[in-house]
Amino acid sequence: MTIGIGGSTAAVELEKIKDMTLDVKPIQPEEYSERLKKATAFIKESKFKALYINAGTNLYYFTGTKWNPSERMVGALLYDDGTLDYIVPKFEEGTFKKYMQLNGKINCWEEHESPYVLMGELLKNKNIVNGEIAIDESAPYFLVDGVVKANPSYTIVNALPVTSACRMKKSVNEIAIIQRAKDITMVVQRVAAKILRPGITAAEVTKFIQEAHIKAGIASGSYFCIVLFADDTQYPHGVSVPQDLKENGAVIIDTGCRLEGYLSDITRSYAYGTPSEDYKKIWNLEQATQFAAFEAAKIGATCGSVDDAARKTLAEAGLGSDYELPGLPHRVGHGTGLDIHEYPYLVRGSEIELREGMVVSNEPMICIPGKFGIRHEDHFYMTADGPKWFTTPMASVENPFGY
Repeated sequence: MTIGIGGSTAAVELEKIKDMTLDVKPIQPEEYSERLKKATAFIKESKFKALYINAGTNLYYFTGTKWNPSERMVGALLYDDGTLDYIVPKFEEGTFKKYMQLNGKINCWEEHESPYVLMGELLKNKNIVNGEIAIDESAPYFLVDGVVKANPSYTIVNALPVTSACRMKKSVNEIAIIQRAKDITMVVQRVAAKILRPGITAAEVTKFIQEAHIKAGIASGSYFCIVLFADDTQYPHGVSVPQDLKENGAVIIDTGCRLEGYLSDITRSYAYGTPSEDYKKIWNLEQATQFAAFEAAKIGATCGSVDDAARKTLAEAGLGSDYELPGLPHRVGHGTGLDIHEYPYLVRGSEIELREGMVVSNEPMICIPGKFGIRHEDHFYMTADGPKWFTTPMASVENPFGY
């Protein structure tokens, strides 16, 4: 029997979990101000006249204002002098003030008016009558289209070089929050493994993981949860009708939570009972591939070279070095922060260099068609001396959690 898998109940394991969020320090207003200063410097360097930041994670990152994007334009214009103009529907002005963290003028538009025309008026009020205006890369097409049509004298460009350059480098406090989110999900992964039994459904495990995240202090519970058994595990993001767990069956659990806006994302793969020899072989290869990617992640190395290192390990073991199966059908990893997937990406051809403060996943999944899939997913962050794990990788196929 695989060590640490099964043998307990949901009630017993939930009772053990304590609130792990009590000493977490939220991002302070001073840090939001520093982010705006950094963005302003990038605006000047890029020779943009202004940057439009749309509602969503970018608005939250730069201003601390939590506001979900919708069909109505809500956001902020950041100018090259560091000042802010908020653009808000008039009927939402009072609510917006409750959420606003950094001071700036709130400029409102009524329901029958065009916020895109208002944006042009604000630019002209700053004596900006032409030039490049960078638009948040997450802004929907209808918004960009509206801005372009209402403001033909400006050149509209993608703000990604500014937003990603700022968000890729995490601060000490961001990394501390992410660390705690991952600590919580790691506890949840361990206890979820203990409640497994033959016949348990994926839905039952998902419900338990939701409850466990809540018990650990995450009021919203799981940000997402994928539970797969048997040959369903060959599909990276799940199936429409999941199987129940069987004796000696393969297991994948991929889950995470949101803490102070920041996300955890951890996958664990193991067998309930006694794994087959084929499973053991691929499990160990997955571990070696994950470690190869970690060793390649040096300061100054390109993100693409990390993906290359993982695929080289697979090729040397007789699997494909490309995306063909059996093998690794997707990139090795992705950045994580306020979004579950954000820059940088550990993907072939990426010339983005790894720098101190970057946070990425390391998950070179191996899929064996018709049999199973195995994904070890841990994240690391770059220090001045190289990569550092947030969570301890899986120990062995016989004792995956290292008890």
